[in-house]
Amino acid sequence: AVLALDNGLARTPPMGWLHWERFLCATDCATDPRRCVSEQLFVEIADVMAAEGWRDAGYEFVCIDDCWMAPTRDKQGRLQADPKRFPSGVRKLADYVHSKGLKLGIYGDVGNRTCAGFPGSYNHYDLDAQTFASWGVDLLKFDGCNSGTLELLAEGYKRMSLALNKTGRSIVYSCEWPFYLRPVQQPNYTEIKQYCNHWRNFFDVYDSWSSIKSILDWTALHQDSIVKIAGPGGWNDPDMVSIFVFLSQLVIGNFGLSWDQAVTQMAMWAIMAAPLFMSNDLRHISPEAKWLLQNKEVIAINQDLLGKQGYRITKDKNFELWERPLSGQAYAVAVLNQQEIGGPQNFTFSLSFLGNGLACNPACSVQQLLPASRDWGVYSWVSSLSVEVNPTGTVLLKI
Repeated sequence: AVLALDNGLARTPPMGWLHWERFLCATDCATDPRRCVSEQLFVEIADVMAAEGWRDAGYEFVCIDDCWMAPTRDKQGRLQADPKRFPSGVRKLADYVHSKGLKLGIYGDVGNRTCAGFPGSYNHYDLDAQTFASWGVDLLKFDGCNSGTLELLAEGYKRMSLALNKTGRSIVYSCEWPFYLRPVQQPNYTEIKQYCNHWRNFFDVYDSWSSIKSILDWTALHQDSIVKIAGPGGWNDPDMVSIFVFLSQLVIGNFGLSWDQAVTQMAMWAIMAAPLFMSNDLRHISPEAKWLLQNKEVIAINQDLLGKQGYRITKDKNFELWERPLSGQAYAVAVLNQQEIGGPQNFTFSLSFLGNGLACNPACSVQQLLPASRDWGVYSWVSSLSVEVNPTGTVLLKI
């Protein structure tokens, strides 16, 4: 059988926009049409992504999450979009998104109901995969609610992977498989990567510093088991970015993060080779958030073709030092200050510490990318760097 690993997709972490963190399961279009999960929302987001530089920065997927469906399947047993909120149907919406040079993502569930109670794909994997392909869908986020036993969960994720490949359409496969396994058993990431293009390990990201911090802490704690499996074709997904929420959702551009915390999320999602899925309202976003989310140098680190995930190399009181090997013998380095009180603090480290001593041997250039871009010049292998970092902030360097 041809597995998702061989589907030729997700050679770099996928990038796009996802409705969940910002718009949740808002289905009352009569009262609040601008915030309702509807055809109109996705058309307007696609328009903005094409017109305001998001697509050109690399954000190519417009993703529908839970709550898009009608409460029941149609007479042929097929999933159907809610007819009031998606009057033209998903196929027409996909055609529109494609006309903007973008791709459409959709949501399903391995169990008999989605997390919000809409029809799941249990016992309908082949039919649902064929339906999604016939609509022109380009990505499937497959959740794990209401799946019964762990055996049924695993079987469902595998069967949907094979069903998607059988359609002949290129569909990126985003799984929540390890997240639902972890409370009971250690996930087999080698197996998961055979079937999925990226996978969630941890809870939904929220529009808050405590959520971002918990994801980073969890990732560092488990890096020995998860970092080595990431690479072209399969990625660990910390969830969205809220200015963005790694989906990986980036929650940048929303309400819960300070500027320094937004910089931390963008920098660390790049270090972690995370899928970059924004969950925000791109129709109303500040110039600062737009600058951060569209930062070409930071996105280049996230999308680096070597495809190695970064990792924490030291923790010293409130400071953490992370590195990510890049192509061309370069390294991305993040200095994170987790202290939540006081003012900026300095962290000093030896360049010989990076890349097992290879990153700066015999010399290297240092460029700061975040929170602002500046050239630090050339250093020798025995040099030390002193970096000033704001509370809950991160300085991102390229060595």
